[in-house]
Amino acid sequence: MYIPKQFEVTDPETLYPVIQQFSFATVVTNGGKAPFASHLPMLLEAEGGEARLIGHMARANPQWRHFENTGEALVIFEGPHGYISPAWYETELAVPTWNYVAVHAYGAPKLVEDDTALLALVERTVDYYESGREAPWKAELPAEFRDGLLKAIIGFEIPITRLEGKFKLGQNRPEADIEKSVAALRESPAPGDRELAEWMMRHAPN
Repeated sequence: MYIPKQFEVTDPETLYPVIQQFSFATVVTNGGKAPFASHLPMLLEAEGGEARLIGHMARANPQWRHFENTGEALVIFEGPHGYISPAWYETELAVPTWNYVAVHAYGAPKLVEDDTALLALVERTVDYYESGREAPWKAELPAEFRDGLLKAIIGFEIPITRLEGKFKLGQNRPEADIEKSVAALRESPAPGDRELAEWMMRHAPN
């Protein structure tokens, strides 16, 4: 990923929360003739200076067959993003741009084929997304039905060997331009614009 220095973020403790909050990712592998991508929820597990991503996909999805020969896979996490109009700037001579947050994680995928480990992976995924709900769904399924579903998916993990972060949030603009852009985004009816405004304020140059 092309990352000018003013937008580069390298601290894992800053990048991990992006992965956790925006966990619906794009998983890219080399399919031999062309890149192949799947859109999947991916969970981050980080402990003791090491981190990995875990996920699962339909067994009918051919991408998992790339894992043995793909080398590194690329997993893309996309945070808030939005159009920035030069009409919002104090600076007169300017052009439109797009502000965004992106994290790229790299690593060699490994299949999780053991039935017990696969069930544990799926249960962790369900627990993660149900944990904030007022009445979490309980995965109390008949064993035969559950086992049939597990046969239709395949789990995998990706130990993270390289992590890139790009927070393009107007850090290269004068303070007045940032403030006016933030004000305009906060007035937008789109929730994504308002969220982008908060990220811009959080990461504005001191």
